[in-house]
Amino acid sequence: MYRVCFVCTGNICRSPMAESVFRSHVAGAGLAELVSVDSAGTGGWHEGDGADPRTVAVLEAAGYDPDHRARRFRASWFAGLDLVIALDAGHLRDLRALAPTSEDAAKVRLLRSYDPAATTAETDVPDPYYGPFEGFEECLDLVEAASPGLLDAVREALKEHTP
Repeated sequence: MYRVCFVCTGNICRSPMAESVFRSHVAGAGLAELVSVDSAGTGGWHEGDGADPRTVAVLEAAGYDPDHRARRFRASWFAGLDLVIALDAGHLRDLRALAPTSEDAAKVRLLRSYDPAATTAETDVPDPYYGPFEGFEECLDLVEAASPGLLDAVREALKEHTP
């Protein structure tokens, strides 16, 4: 099983959105039995809560399953993960600092690095939490734009994992 975990700040907006979208891409590609998709936050303020209602609304409107419970990312999880996807540069920095080994730190990548249209200046999926509803729609657009490239990378990694 290849394991991917998306990480944002509180695990109620961006990372659950990325988790739902990417899980749908994985299932659509027929890889649901080979790829595990999860999410977490760098902080634990919302542990046990569902996704933000605006995240749920945007996901449902786009046809995704918004089922989610927030949790905090733990350093011990690195050993069981193949890829840790940060939603912005702050998360990337925090996760790499949390990583127990350099190999674990190398597992952390930015989601937008998989979007061929994103420039090097456009590395973050902006946090929509304190803004208007449109920010959640923009977040979904950015997640959807990066998901095909991430799926391609996971497919390649699966080829390398298969004897």
